[in-house]
Amino acid sequence: MKDEEKTKSQKSSQVIIFGYPISICFIVVNEFCERFSYYGMRAVLVLYFRYFLRWDEDLATAIYHGFVALCYFTPILGAIIADSWLGKFKTIVYLSIVYTIGQLVMSISSIADLSDRTGDGYPDNLNLHIALSMIGLLLIALGTGGIKPCVSAFGGDQFEDHQEKQRTTFFSIFYLSINAGSLISTIVTPILRGQKCGHVAQACYPLAFGIPGALMAVALFVFIGGSPLYKKTSPQGNVVLKVVKCISFAIRNQFKHRSKEYPTRKHFMDWASDRYDEHLIFQIKMVLKVLFLYIPLPMFWALFDQQGSRWTLQAITMNGNFGGIDIQPDQMQTVNPILILILVPIVDTIVYPLIAKCKLNFTPLRRMTVGMFLAALAFIAAALVQIQIDKTLPKFSVGDQSQIKIVNLGTSTLNVTLDGPDKSYAVQPFEATDYITVPATIKEIIVHNGTVTSKFLSSLSKEDRYTFMVTGASNDDYALLNDITSKPEEGKNAIRFVTTLTNIDNITIGGFDVGHVSRLSASNYTLITKGTKTITFISNGVTCSLKSMEFGYGSSYTILINETCSSKDFKLHYIEDIAPNSVHMALQIPQYLLITSGEVIFSVTGLEFSYSQAPPNMKSVLQAGWLLTTAFGNIIVLIVAEASTIQEQNLSTSALNLPNDLSSMAICVNELH
Repeated sequence: MKDEEKTKSQKSSQVIIFGYPISICFIVVNEFCERFSYYGMRAVLVLYFRYFLRWDEDLATAIYHGFVALCYFTPILGAIIADSWLGKFKTIVYLSIVYTIGQLVMSISSIADLSDRTGDGYPDNLNLHIALSMIGLLLIALGTGGIKPCVSAFGGDQFEDHQEKQRTTFFSIFYLSINAGSLISTIVTPILRGQKCGHVAQACYPLAFGIPGALMAVALFVFIGGSPLYKKTSPQGNVVLKVVKCISFAIRNQFKHRSKEYPTRKHFMDWASDRYDEHLIFQIKMVLKVLFLYIPLPMFWALFDQQGSRWTLQAITMNGNFGGIDIQPDQMQTVNPILILILVPIVDTIVYPLIAKCKLNFTPLRRMTVGMFLAALAFIAAALVQIQIDKTLPKFSVGDQSQIKIVNLGTSTLNVTLDGPDKSYAVQPFEATDYITVPATIKEIIVHNGTVTSKFLSSLSKEDRYTFMVTGASNDDYALLNDITSKPEEGKNAIRFVTTLTNIDNITIGGFDVGHVSRLSASNYTLITKGTKTITFISNGVTCSLKSMEFGYGSSYTILINETCSSKDFKLHYIEDIAPNSVHMALQIPQYLLITSGEVIFSVTGLEFSYSQAPPNMKSVLQAGWLLTTAFGNIIVLIVAEASTIQEQNLSTSALNLPNDLSSMAICVNELH
């Protein structure tokens, strides 16, 4: 009786504008901010794992999908708490507080200065940052998953029974706010990540996590601000919990009466009739028939959610220059929400009506099959793109081999012979050979400069790269430099400087301090972003400044300073160690188009089919089942990624125990894998 009086009081106090409760404005703004927070954080998450926590791609992928899976398991917990204990309003408030704390912890975990004792911009105590990250992600998963089933339902509760049209419009606006938050945050947070941050100007993950965290705090305050206007209903009990109890009782009862003295029953749910009414059992049977059809659905989500992991890591090795606009690898995910906004009306107003006019029986199950087929095609397209990328990636040495590049710093042509491969290389002044793969056991490098022959001792290590710099003047006038042995991180460019002058001081490139370089020595590699940079240095008291070449994505160069800026026709010489990314990110658009088309056909149809097949009071059960298919899909990716890591470790371990003549073969197999 008190609940009824309370509800009547809330009805009369509701403020209506243009036929809509004003309270829904707070709910829509809350949802936009929350989705901005979630998708913004998630957009940069796999790169944070890869480049801040220094995890390999398989581990980064596994933890990413483990987190996403947890985000889709916790809605069940949130629904039970809301319906059986706290009610929707309190559940949203309390779990939003947990959510905001989680975002704050994530932002703190990404501050390198917490453990950076060497001042290089990278954390020294990774365990501290990993622990904080895991705590933050756990709180975020509990928060975002817990409120997921509550917010939309709470918005629907604000309408009266006669406001069905307004309620439908609200859900459309609600869905639009989700996509708007996702789209904007996926554009903004990679930009924030790319800002210079800290005393060594590393990627700014604290800002990339902090702004979404601030938006979550805004979402919380906005939602609480609308409290006096909300219509709040008391917990009515959770049907999901009731269904689970009924099914578990049926299974236990069947097991207890498994002997032949008890008569068999047509359906295992019939064993629940000892405690539960026939109507509930009949409804659960209908639900189980639909849930049986959900069995293959996790495979779709296993493919779909790799947009934020494998596809983002693929984009790092690609060229993101779109006609003067530079797209970050994690920004390519914006293609999905953009295509959703385009494809949903096209499919609903053009594609489906055309199929109907052709009198094709395009049933919901057939639509879902087509959606899964399109997802498979998307990964075939992604594989074809990866094949093109692999062709452009540098081929590093493996096994007992090493690689060496010869640079002529003299003024005449040099002929260089390596004692391993019986081959001579003619090198023009201030030019370099490509990398030459040689046995790591070679001991001599022979240089012919006209009639003068010089021999240089070499000491190479397995699987390393070297640059042999020689002037040809004498046996002492050379340098053997260790080169970079992997693609630069995050699509940046690794740049170092060498000189033939006595001393070069105060070298800077793009504002980064490189330091001092003495004759025939090299600076450390400095990571810089794409574009033209200003290079400055001091030689013999003269300050020189000039613009660099245009750097692309993922390249590495050795810049040779062999004259001062007072010289006529002064210029720098660029020696390419690793070529820039040449496969364009635009080639990912077809795979995004295919996966998004599959999503539009599969996801919308699947939800519609589930609702049409379920009894009215069992719709939340199927909603829970639908969310669990996403969770299990991400678990599949987690298992595959971890299995890949274990297999690689086993192959590497086996290679250590092989005879010398077979170990290089094992390593080659491991690399191919």
